[in-house]
Amino acid sequence: MKLALIGYGNVGRALAALIRRRQSEFPFKITGIHTARHGTAVDARGLKRNPEFGPAAASIDAFLDAARADIAVELTTLNPISGQPAINHIRAAFMRGMHVVTANKGPIAHAYTELQQEACKRNLLFRFESTVMDGAPVFNQVRNNLPGVEVLGFTGVLNSTSKVVIETMEQGGTFEDGLDAARRMGIAEADASYDVEGWDSAAKTAALANVLMDACTNPQAIPTRGITRLTPERMRALNEDGKTVRLVSRAKRTDGRLSLRVRGEVIARIDILASVHGTSNLLLLHTDLMGTVGTVSISPGVEQTAYGVFIDLIEVLNAVNS
Repeated sequence: MKLALIGYGNVGRALAALIRRRQSEFPFKITGIHTARHGTAVDARGLKRNPEFGPAAASIDAFLDAARADIAVELTTLNPISGQPAINHIRAAFMRGMHVVTANKGPIAHAYTELQQEACKRNLLFRFESTVMDGAPVFNQVRNNLPGVEVLGFTGVLNSTSKVVIETMEQGGTFEDGLDAARRMGIAEADASYDVEGWDSAAKTAALANVLMDACTNPQAIPTRGITRLTPERMRALNEDGKTVRLVSRAKRTDGRLSLRVRGEVIARIDILASVHGTSNLLLLHTDLMGTVGTVSISPGVEQTAYGVFIDLIEVLNAVNS
């Protein structure tokens, strides 16, 4: 199947390398890459290992028309305020009869219901496993392994940068030292305030609620309080008292009413939510039939995010060939 990549940052490059490694098993071919920084590369025969970029296509429509792909892979940077331009990228792909796979949580947080309905209307697949926990199965797990289950709520520690900042302050560093460490690790959003103010977690919370609980919400509708008020002194005092802080996403449905929030919470170090450090993340799903089940991702990197995209590509491939 032919792929058109919109965005070619760390995840895009890791995905291209993974596709090359597994070419004999999974016949994906990248026929186009469109970026804001490097320009556009298109070759219907399949791009080379080191594609040659020319001037950027005049529009996303022009790029998709030139790439003539079966699947559009949306990998642009998160905009937690509106989800754009990624939402428009996805709609442009649907209009051309392309399936869509994305690692961008913005469209799922802001326009999931409308996009999913459009995909269904056109008999296309829309997948987004990497939007919340890198490559760890969340949406696929519910869809494929928990049939008949109703998700009543969830609890998650889903932002890595905030944990790095907290742990840096616990070790005597400053808030800015923690942000610098997260940037060096390549895990901070382009605007790191999205991480520490809670917007990244709010986008993930909205995405989870929209897909798993039919919330039809967006990040701005979720009460959010980040960790920007924390200080090294406060963190050391909590540490001495056997406590720490995690930026926690919570959802709960009670009597038909859905409550959502993101908040920096003081928790005991023995709490399961405190067990994840650095880039590790945890999500607990509270269900009617299975009780509480969890997914933990231990120290994922860009390769795991790329693998989440790869999972979705394989699912589309299998569905088309079935």
